[in-house]
Amino acid sequence: MPLRGLYPIVDAAALAARGLSPLSFTERVLEARPPLLQLRAKALGGRDTLELLRALVPLARRAGTLLFANDRPDLALLAGADGVHVGQSDLPLAEVRRFAPGLKVGVSTHDERELEAALAEEPDYVAFGPVFPTRSKAAPEPTVGVERLAAAAVLARRARVPLVAIGGIDRARLEQAGAHADLVAVIAALLPGDAELGAVAGCARELSAVLEAR
Repeated sequence: MPLRGLYPIVDAAALAARGLSPLSFTERVLEARPPLLQLRAKALGGRDTLELLRALVPLARRAGTLLFANDRPDLALLAGADGVHVGQSDLPLAEVRRFAPGLKVGVSTHDERELEAALAEEPDYVAFGPVFPTRSKAAPEPTVGVERLAAAAVLARRARVPLVAIGGIDRARLEQAGAHADLVAVIAALLPGDAELGAVAGCARELSAVLEAR
């Protein structure tokens, strides 16, 4: 499956705040069959995160979706996930590959210097952002904007590394981000405002359809 389209991020803390099950939420998101899906569970302990990853693995397999763990290559490896997403303060990409050569690795970058350094190591994808203001992190990096995203896309294409646009991307901004990035990461855009799961699958399919129409 090409790495192109919607990249849902399942934020366990955001779901817990709404009283929603990450497992049930993910089941509905996977109805859109995105190429990638990431579990972000920063507030959970290692044992609980591992248990959740292990529960998500078969769901992702059935959907044909690659499952990435956030920050933790050890848990990704133990759970049988496909990859790990690492930030600038996490285990470096080269160390992840030495530790777990079978894992795919995506890297977060927030400016051109970080982007070029990441591209030189040939990750499986590189994320660039936040493109727009975001509330999904307590202390987000400065926004990069669409023009810098477009410039990042040129560098990523030259390196033949898929580019992920991330940060503050809702339905209204999806096409702007999707015009430049291979993948568009969304978090809040998939979260139901009424603590109900019924609309999640339809929302994920709609966002996927917009990106597939590019």
